[in-house]
Order: sequence, then structure tokens, then C-alpha cells
Amino acid sequence: MKKVFISALIRSNLIVLLFLCGVTAFAKPRITIIATGGTIAGAAGSSVNDSYKPAQLSVEQIVASVPGIDVIAEINTIQLANIASQNITEDVWLTLRKTIDYLFSNNLADGVVVTHGTDTMEETAYFLYLTLSHSCPVVITGSMRPSTSLSADGPMNLYNAVATAASSESKGKGVMVEMNATIFSAADVYKGNTVAVDAFESVYGPIGYVRNGEPKYVRNISSVFAAEKYNYRPPFDIKELKTLPKVEIVASYAFASAEPIRAVIASKAAGIVIAGVGHGNYDRAISAEIDNAVSKGISVVRSSRIPKGGVDKNAEEYSEKVPVCYNHSPQTARILLMLALTQTSKPKDIQNLFEQ
Repeated sequence: MKKVFISALIRSNLIVLLFLCGVTAFAKPRITIIATGGTIAGAAGSSVNDSYKPAQLSVEQIVASVPGIDVIAEINTIQLANIASQNITEDVWLTLRKTIDYLFSNNLADGVVVTHGTDTMEETAYFLYLTLSHSCPVVITGSMRPSTSLSADGPMNLYNAVATAASSESKGKGVMVEMNATIFSAADVYKGNTVAVDAFESVYGPIGYVRNGEPKYVRNISSVFAAEKYNYRPPFDIKELKTLPKVEIVASYAFASAEPIRAVIASKAAGIVIAGVGHGNYDRAISAEIDNAVSKGISVVRSSRIPKGGVDKNAEEYSEKVPVCYNHSPQTARILLMLALTQTSKPKDIQNLFEQ
């Protein structure tokens, strides 16, 4: 008994000493939740109503609906926007990136969780993945059902996202998406179902799962931009930019008209992504206008409307003047082309960025 008492006394004195010295070894991780709106902030007229209005709740109301979230982390909140994600803007993207960069650069947070509508979640996630230069985790989450639903998935998704961002195991994983207790890398996640709670997928599979409030990683992934462990060097430094190059997506389909691509050319866009059929293919009418676009200095990239397989240099009628997107969807190819055009407009250099 005497030994136990002495050990307990030593431990208690050590804790007091650490406290007096300002050591925060026992402090909870500091997680900032940045809210942008979406279904997770949505509300319906009844608990079984499928029709709802997104972006109705404040970030404080969303956090209040998650019991125990303050036990796993010190929570701070920012209401950056409150919109449905189909209404996301370039300004929201740039402000979001700048806000996260400020928090990490000034040691104001150990991790960030972004609540976001699911319609464009993969696009915001990929944009942040390519432009943030910190090893601290950024986890994007949302919900497929509104807050008033009989079985709303938002509270659990937010709890799991905070648990993921608060874990030391998440450091160096880059930007992630957490939905339905599943963790995806922002590099390859996409929304594969319009209504199901397990809507998100990846061609390569998830990088982890959340079990009992802890992330468990099953794929050893780290940011491809880390020259050394946790020394992040993303390819696109856009800190000084106030706007991004304009890039549009033009769809291909059976006997497609060339009118959409002509309109994009006339709009003075800097780039065009073709969402082609099959292996990124398009008909003769679109092909002629692609040549026209390239002659006017507009960068064109071939992608496919098919979610798996990608587009490589074995595509039909491959031209070095029109880079291919490999495993990017049309929407992520657009983001990569937008950022690529902040550095170069040479097709060869753009192709190299897509290959990386």
C-alpha cells in the first residue's frame, strides 16, 4: 500500500509540474469545424419527408446535435458559408483554402473538419488536396439525409470526421473525405450514388474506416507531394491568386452537336475538358472544334464519362496537342487543368502533370 501511495503521489506531482511548466501533453486535439452548408445543415417538414431545404442550420446547431464530440477534441467553429454545394463558388474555394492555411500556419488548430454538401464534395476535396501544404489532417464530411430525418446520418458522420482529424494516425494523409464510417483520400474519391448513405466510392478503395470512434487505416497512403515525411510541397501555390483560370466541361454522346464547344470557345475559356464516350472519344464535329480551340490557344484535355478505366495515350486518334486525363473524372480533370494553367499552357507540361 505504501508503494502504491508513493507512486500515486509522484504521478500527481508530475501532473502538477507539467501544468505549471505549461506542458500540454494531456490537452485534447484542437479541431476547427468549418461549415459551408449542404444536407447536413438541411431540414424537412417531417422526419420521413424526402424533400428538404439544404443549408438551414448553423454550425453551432450542427455541433450541438452530436453528443460527446467535445470529449474527443477541443472544438472551435467557423461559419464560412451556408449554401447547397451545387452553388459552391470559386470565392468559397479560395477563402476556404486561405482559412485552413491560416489556421495551420499560425498553430491555431491540429486538424480541420469541413462540413459540405455532397454534390460537389469530391471537387472541393480535390482542390484542397492539390493546394494545401500542411501535414495536419483536413477531413471533409456531410450527410445524405437532412438533420430532421428519422435516421439522419450527419451527426455520426461529423463525430467520425472529428475523431479522424483528431487522431495522430491521420497526420500526413493529406485531405480526406469521411462518410458512412469510411475514409477516402481526396485524390480519388467520387460520389457514386445519388441517395444512399454509402454514396461515396473510390476506384482504388477506401484508405480506412472509423471503428468505435477511432480511424483504422487499411491502405498506407500519404500525400504524393511530400518530399520527406510531413514536408509538404503541393504542386500548386495559389496563395496570391484571387481568381482561377476558366475551364469548362463539354460532354460527348451519340451524334453530339458541336454547338456547346463553340459556345465555350466564344466565351474565351482558358481550357476545355471533354467528357468523352468510351475511352475519351468524341465525334468528328467535336473533333473539328477541338482543333479550332487548340489553334486559339485554348488547352483541351480528354476524359471520359465512364467512371472506371480512365483515358490514356492508347485512346483512339491520340494527339499530343490534346493531353489525356488518365484516371481523373471530368470534374477532377477540370480542377487539375485549372490549376495547371496557373503554371503552363504547354500540352506536354500539362500531360506530365496529369501523369503525376
